[in-house]
Amino acid sequence: MRDFHALARGPVQPIGEPGRDVSEKRRAKGLSEAAKPHYLGHRERARERFNTVGGDALADYELLELLLHIVLPQRDTKALAKDLLARFGSFSQVLGAPPARLAEVKGLGATSITHLKVMQAAAQRYGRDRIDTEQPILSSWTQLIDYCRSRLAYEQIEQFRVLFLDKKNRLIADEVQQTGTVDHTPVYPREVIRRALELSATALILVHNHPSGDPTPSAADVRMTREIAEIARPMGITLHDHLIVGRSGHASLRALKLM
Repeated sequence: MRDFHALARGPVQPIGEPGRDVSEKRRAKGLSEAAKPHYLGHRERARERFNTVGGDALADYELLELLLHIVLPQRDTKALAKDLLARFGSFSQVLGAPPARLAEVKGLGATSITHLKVMQAAAQRYGRDRIDTEQPILSSWTQLIDYCRSRLAYEQIEQFRVLFLDKKNRLIADEVQQTGTVDHTPVYPREVIRRALELSATALILVHNHPSGDPTPSAADVRMTREIAEIARPMGITLHDHLIVGRSGHASLRALKLM
């Protein structure tokens, strides 16, 4: 006679089968964890640190590593961040490095270099937008200095820019007038004034960089500044200042009483 109770219970599982299922699941989980790149945990901790303390509290290599996570999502970027800083010196110098020099670094290709330059442009645009065009530029001098340094402090060649202001000292335009060599930029004062008249500007701020890093004005810088001021004065155009920026800081010719 059939054991109706056994039939009701259904087929009997072999002894030990549930334990084997659990072990197989654990082994599968272990294999899955082992297959994950080792740097993912470090990357997550780095993001958590950024969210907790903010970017200002991070060292250059930590912030650069986070940025490289975006550029190279499938790579461990800690060593690359330190290599870039050892080669170029600082976070800003990495972003400001010419593409040709970045291409010399193992681990960076054309696409990742383009991404870095886009990030540099975004940072510069952010600095530019902090200068409120609806307010007198002289009232946001700190932001202006920050903007000028972000634009020029790490350039490899000299660049001469002019900020054109209206009668209320609001920014009309920020334009590159000339680019030069590593230690010289030809400046044509009458061209500067001609452009100011075209824009109906009534005030100017001159800005240029010293790629050497030292912002100390040269005798040529002082002569050129005074010449522009002399030509501008009869035209009703005021020259507020001439700023020189470098990696080690900035210099104001007005503050130095050189104009």
